[in-house]
Amino acid sequence: MPTVARTAPAVLAAALLLAACGSESTSSGGDGEGGPVRAEAPCPSDVGSYGSPPSLEPSARPSGTRTALPLSAGKDVAEDGVKITALYAWGPNSGCEGVENSADFEITNQRKEAATYTLTFGFLTASGGAVDNVEHTVEAVGPGRTVKGTVVAGERVGNAPEVTGVEVIKVRSVPETEASSASGPCPDSGTRLYADEGDAAMGLRAVGLHLVNCGTRPLRLHGYPKLTIQDEDHRPVDGVRILRGTDQISTGLGGDDSPRPVVLRPGEAAVAGLAWRNTTQAGEPVNAPYMRVWAEPAADPVTVVPELDLGTTGKLGVGPWRRDEAYRDPAGTAAERP
Repeated sequence: MPTVARTAPAVLAAALLLAACGSESTSSGGDGEGGPVRAEAPCPSDVGSYGSPPSLEPSARPSGTRTALPLSAGKDVAEDGVKITALYAWGPNSGCEGVENSADFEITNQRKEAATYTLTFGFLTASGGAVDNVEHTVEAVGPGRTVKGTVVAGERVGNAPEVTGVEVIKVRSVPETEASSASGPCPDSGTRLYADEGDAAMGLRAVGLHLVNCGTRPLRLHGYPKLTIQDEDHRPVDGVRILRGTDQISTGLGGDDSPRPVVLRPGEAAVAGLAWRNTTQAGEPVNAPYMRVWAEPAADPVTVVPELDLGTTGKLGVGPWRRDEAYRDPAGTAAERP
């Protein structure tokens, strides 16, 4: 996921982008008579208007020729606070290398606190089939604020069909104060906590919770992370048993050992495993995207998005913290210490 900046620079960047585009319409594919609108515009990137602080000279960015495409009926309606405002085709002859399509969007934070959003967009064919799904992160959207951004689909290989539409597939949001991170500046807590992509096979799910000591002092862990499961509206999910150890879900996942004290020096990491099955029998299946995690009872919570599809099993196994021997500090912090 791209690294993104704060709301104020995003608004300024969006204003500069509109200024650079002249009077081109960004809400339709044409005027009904002259066909698709083609115009010169700055080349988009994955970061969109939320990247580095905006340049005061947008003309310094590479430019290319884009074609405005019409939005499908209903696709410009806000979904979970996200509204698609324009769709463009670029292609290999546009002058913007590596860009096939882009879409502009607006996001309104309907929560009462600043939030970080992870958005999944689907670029579609005329039949509605998926050509490409793209994930985009927007950080620190203030309560009640509306900000703008651009999501980019890269060039496709082979005889992939043309994109004629785009839709919002999924919206996930976490409080800005509880956002997880795997990279970037070290949080005030001195630790980074995040969930990995996990593995899924034959109805068995396994996800790792990772804790990195990016601070300057040793970090002591002992026992299991504390968890609270939340639904799409961030409400606690009842009726799920959180089991200590993953062996009651499946063996061989590495989360069935007894807890042992772990001391992490700066630059070292720990991992705790999550495991569940998505078996569905009688009852209402539980699908809970969010999880609040406390590394230790006194720690500040971090919200991760493991997308728990627990079926009707009603069980989630969690392993104890153990040293992550596979982790390598990108900055070499641990290697510099005796």
